[in-house]
Formats: sequence, structure tokens, C-alpha cells
Amino acid sequence: MTISELVTRAHDNAVKHGFWNPAPAFGTSIALIHSELSEALEEERAGRPNFWFHCLEGDPSLPCDPTDETDCFQFGHEDRCQHRGKKPEGVAVELADAVIRIADLCGHLGIDLESAIDLKMAYNETRPFKHGKRF
Repeated sequence: MTISELVTRAHDNAVKHGFWNPAPAFGTSIALIHSELSEALEEERAGRPNFWFHCLEGDPSLPCDPTDETDCFQFGHEDRCQHRGKKPEGVAVELADAVIRIADLCGHLGIDLESAIDLKMAYNETRPFKHGKRF
């Protein structure tokens, strides 16, 4: 999928599910993007895997971790576990949510995100080491 296809798909899905009726304020959209990044930070702070699914048996706050053979997963066949929730969780998923929200907003605003990324990456390649900063 290209970035342009991602923008179209994300925005079309958000419209279809009512998130643009009425359209949120720009600041609200930015805050929702930020909230996904905060959720990624919380997943990392909790020490959870990049991808995991809630176990619908036992403590719902704990991930079904396929590296733990005592978990409800069928070890080695986790996708067949009858107790695994359908909603993916984890750092990677929250980062994906942030990208999807950015793509959705760009779709609403008519921003060609793919061109903007190409332009900005080309500029960044000309910048000095760490842009003259400590970090």
C-alpha cells in the first residue's frame, strides 16, 4: 500500500464510521493523534509485547503472550486460541493508530502526505549531524 492509498483508506473508513460527522476541530484531531502516542508509551512502560491480544479468560488486563506456555494460547498455534480477543494491542499497534489518524486527517484536509514526506525527507538528508543539537 502506498502512503496515498493509506490516506484514502484511513479517511474513507473514518468517514464511513461517523468520525467526521460533525468534523472535529483541528486541535481535537491533533490531540487524538497525540493520545495514540501516549498509549504507545504506556504499553512500553507496562513492558508489554509490541503485538498482543487480551486473553478473554482470566485477568483481562494481562496480555496473552505467546512466549509464555502457561498462558491460554495454544503455544505455537496462538492464532487458533479460543480465548484470544480480536483487538490487537501493543506499542506497534498504538504507533499504527497514530499513523492512521494522521493519514485520516490528511485525507480530510486534502494534504498529499506522500509528497510532503518525500519533500521533508529530502530536506532532512541535507541537515547537519543531529541538526546541531545534543539529542
